[in-house]
Amino acid sequence: MQEPLLGAEGLDYDTFPEKPPPSPGERARVGALQNKRVFLATFAAVLGNFSFGYALVYTSPVIPALEHSLDPDLHLTKSQASWFGSVFTLGAAAGGLSAMVLNDLLGRKLSIMFSAVPSAAGYALMAGAHGLWMLLLGRMLTGFAGGLTAACIPVYVSEIAPPGVRGALGATPQLMAVFGSLSLYALGLLLPWRWLAVAGEAPVLTMILLLSVMPNSPRFLLSRGKDEEALRALAWLRGADADVQWEFEQIQDNVRRQSSRVSWAEARDPHMYRPVLIALLMRLLQQLTGITPILVYLQPIFDSTAVLLPPQDDAAIVGAVRLLSVLIAALTMDLAGRKVLLFVSAAVMFAANLTLGLYVHFGPRSLPPNSTMGLENAPLGGPEQPLATPTGYLTLVPLLATMLFIMGYAMGWGPITWLLMSEILPLRARGVASGLCVLVSWLTAFVLTKSFLLVVSAFGLQVPFFFFAAICLVNLVFTGCCVPETKGRSLEQIESFFRTGRRSFLR
Repeated sequence: MQEPLLGAEGLDYDTFPEKPPPSPGERARVGALQNKRVFLATFAAVLGNFSFGYALVYTSPVIPALEHSLDPDLHLTKSQASWFGSVFTLGAAAGGLSAMVLNDLLGRKLSIMFSAVPSAAGYALMAGAHGLWMLLLGRMLTGFAGGLTAACIPVYVSEIAPPGVRGALGATPQLMAVFGSLSLYALGLLLPWRWLAVAGEAPVLTMILLLSVMPNSPRFLLSRGKDEEALRALAWLRGADADVQWEFEQIQDNVRRQSSRVSWAEARDPHMYRPVLIALLMRLLQQLTGITPILVYLQPIFDSTAVLLPPQDDAAIVGAVRLLSVLIAALTMDLAGRKVLLFVSAAVMFAANLTLGLYVHFGPRSLPPNSTMGLENAPLGGPEQPLATPTGYLTLVPLLATMLFIMGYAMGWGPITWLLMSEILPLRARGVASGLCVLVSWLTAFVLTKSFLLVVSAFGLQVPFFFFAAICLVNLVFTGCCVPETKGRSLEQIESFFRTGRRSFLR
């Protein structure tokens, strides 16, 4: 009987030695760490994630402004505001679905560049909107671009990065998405909502210009039989003085063994479906922690609770904490390992969600006792009546707990799920499976974001937070039972691990 994926300890074997014997290829990989071209290519790609993060939280300052708009064509009701907040995730799901085809048809780089078309069009529609349909269509188009880049960028980065820095570079998509969100929060304090959409065009245009001179993934080029172009791309990424022949031969051998497409019979093979299943469940559990509805309704959530600082300032502070936390994760991922950070991340998110739920249930109210208006009945941007003035340091709890949640998410389950998706998926199924992961992720996000207000209206704001806390406990168990440690291993080694069913390199 075949050994389970994470079953009993097996004997060490030579496929994954702790320290491979010295070779010219090993020296080339060490030299690659000093090469700056791979960082430039990564930066060009992850500008798409900057735009994605910017677009995701665009509604946080815009919904309050439109709910108080004097223009009847742009004034949002509660129902319209919920659609404006959640339709982005439908677009992202469609983008993930299209990535299942485009990732392998156009290649990783061209798919990322293609995302600029719906992104630029979406921002233009929202900037010039004179009706709800333009806002919703623009929001959906930017979501489509975000879903496409979410599936393509991690794969591109993982395939061009040397193993020694793949963890750090693998965290940059999430880091740039967070930086994009923080930029939106900061600009939201200065610019009108239309100019926020105009400002979103800048990273899209910059991404197109930079990516046009970057190479495609050597692994993708080899899969298309373009060996000479693949060798030139790898040599450019590693530097003119690097000896890339050893690494090129390793990649070439792996690609040749997987030159054909996956058949349905092969899809039932454990070495094929196990990594795909792990990646899918990680994307599902990541969304079930509540990150998307919390980000989309961040300022309205603060509006509905007793907080000491103005809600818009709280949102900006949380954005800054999120950026710092992802930066810490990027610096420690190749040192501490993936699983340790996932454990810490889930534990921190559990404590934060539980604290928020308990505060909402037992803490001070933001409105007078005789008022029946809350998040479920008030406009998402804040109630029409003035809030009760919060007093005491206890009212700092929502801000501190939300900061703790964002910190926990950003240091583990945020960036690492994207990184592991790109690391463990088999090469032959990587394009399709990554798109499927994004599709599942954003369909889940849509359901959560659209139902969040309904749950709050029926049961109270504390119930979603208690649910999110329970999911974080599931994440702890899932990490311990199913998630492999991939720190310091090449993509070929990781794939061979799933093929053999051994775990010696994971110890």
